[in-house]
Amino acid sequence: MPKQSPKEKILKSENPVLVDFYADWCAPCQTMDPIIEQVLSDLNGKVRLVKVNIDKNPQLAQQFGVRSIPHYILFKKGKILWRKGGLVLKRELEKSLKGFT
Repeated sequence: MPKQSPKEKILKSENPVLVDFYADWCAPCQTMDPIIEQVLSDLNGKVRLVKVNIDKNPQLAQQFGVRSIPHYILFKKGKILWRKGGLVLKRELEKSLKGFT
């Protein structure tokens, strides 16, 4: 099976997909990484994670209106269910994602 592009993973997934728009040089993005991993682990795989490096995929970030990072968008079947920019508290992220699982 050919490797799916980030865009294909986002648009074709039947399950919710959390897209993490980030950059390697972004300190707040690095701060959020363990929080995201913990929350997704707590959700037992009900939400998949797709990380999109905005330096390598600027057109994808632009297509979804990402103007600052970190930026998170939750998709299901290609539709945006939730989005949030900046640092997100673990509790807030859990509550937001649980509502869509």
